[in-house]
Amino acid sequence: MARHDTLAAVDLGSNSFHLQIGRVVDGQIYPLDAVREVVRIGGGLTAEKRIDRATQAAALEALAKFGERLRGFPRAAVRAVGTNTLRVAKNSSQFLREARATLGFPIEVISGREEARLIYLGVAHSLPISAQRRLVVDIGGGSTEFIIGTGLDPLLTESLYMGCVSYSLKYFPEGKVDKGGMKAAELAARQELSALTKQYRDTGWEEAVASSGTARAIENILRENGFAEEGITRDGLEKLRAMLIKSERADPDRIAGLRPNRAPVLPGGLAILIAAFDALGLESMKVSEGALRHGVLYDLLGRVQHRDMREATVAQFMRRYHVDAAQAERVKALSLKIYDALSPGADRDDDPDRLMLEWAARLAEAGLSIAHAAYHKHSAYVLSNADMPGFSRMEQARLARIVVAHRGKLRKVQDAGFEGADWKLVFALRLASLILRSRTDAKLPFLRVAADAGGFAIDLPQSWLDDNPLSADALDAEAGHWKAVDMKLEVSGLSDKKVSVLKLGR
Repeated sequence: MARHDTLAAVDLGSNSFHLQIGRVVDGQIYPLDAVREVVRIGGGLTAEKRIDRATQAAALEALAKFGERLRGFPRAAVRAVGTNTLRVAKNSSQFLREARATLGFPIEVISGREEARLIYLGVAHSLPISAQRRLVVDIGGGSTEFIIGTGLDPLLTESLYMGCVSYSLKYFPEGKVDKGGMKAAELAARQELSALTKQYRDTGWEEAVASSGTARAIENILRENGFAEEGITRDGLEKLRAMLIKSERADPDRIAGLRPNRAPVLPGGLAILIAAFDALGLESMKVSEGALRHGVLYDLLGRVQHRDMREATVAQFMRRYHVDAAQAERVKALSLKIYDALSPGADRDDDPDRLMLEWAARLAEAGLSIAHAAYHKHSAYVLSNADMPGFSRMEQARLARIVVAHRGKLRKVQDAGFEGADWKLVFALRLASLILRSRTDAKLPFLRVAADAGGFAIDLPQSWLDDNPLSADALDAEAGHWKAVDMKLEVSGLSDKKVSVLKLGR
């Protein structure tokens, strides 16, 4: 894999969009540049859970600026992630098509727990190395993440559907703050927190850390007003709550340390933080400069240095679902050989499609641990719905599509959002699985494959087809499956003399 000395992370948060660029030196990332745009995409969600057009326009304008700064970056050196609003918006797919074109790089929507994992990674790298167990709380625009971890490893990760933008809009309309609204917001947050309170308190921690813009803004206000010397304290939060209620709004002219662009979302963020203090029995929290974008950078660093969290997840899933490792390795090797033959001269190290095929081959039989009948559907269900650290939602969905398509009829996946490259991956995986049906290390036949806009072609020795009638019959049926989706599959038998000539000419 190519070496990248400069990496970039883009965080499309519900409140702000962030671009973070860092320089890699001896396994550490040193900040080079940062750009922040307050978009409040979460505030643009309509009652029907659609991002309104004005907010989309503002978001695309911000991404155009990021795109200019990222011009010339290789694709493998940039990772862009979307969070809660893009998880819940019904028109997220339409917006993301425009967003990707504007930014110039792929954008992944990550799950809440994956967001929590990356936040913890960013926070852990921003703090001194410690064996102590840490609680990390990150209040975002549309969701709040809670993580307990040790060192660089998270132990518990959770994401709750509450954030400073959504709560400010719901409980403090037009910015008006009163005792009733604050009480209602805190109660709602406590109810959300009830699902994790016991497990988190039973697990315990030695140090509590807050991250995110909300936490840093509140720390600054507490310090500027003499409510706390450093960090965030329970007493300081109570004083800030009283000040807001008395002022009847978050007014930067009357509250020292409050920046104008933070004012509209401060009340909701404060209510959530107070609820977290109450539910988890906190008295104080440190505030970290680390955040999601920093975690994305370090995760990206792991990928380019062959320490990919996705690889660890695939290996763990193979163990969890008792996948036959020997057969998975056979199918993976032949699938990749077929794929490479269809893509001669391609860069194998930096090819995300090739990596996706490798994972699909290794996880295709995960569903066998549930039931043999329709096991590929069970495999796809697991890959679609399980928490898979390191994978974005889109990656999981694509992995599941390829796995469910690797056997049986193809018509079931024809309208499943397949891209042109997906068919090539499915072809490689289906052919490898068919040829390796015996699940042995028997010598493989000479195999030649080709592809064009209309489908695929396979050349096999006629003698092998004659000696393997079950496989020959399966290849005939396979041609029918491709025909049903308006694609061709041509299977030709080669004479042994012709095969010998081809082998000598390699």
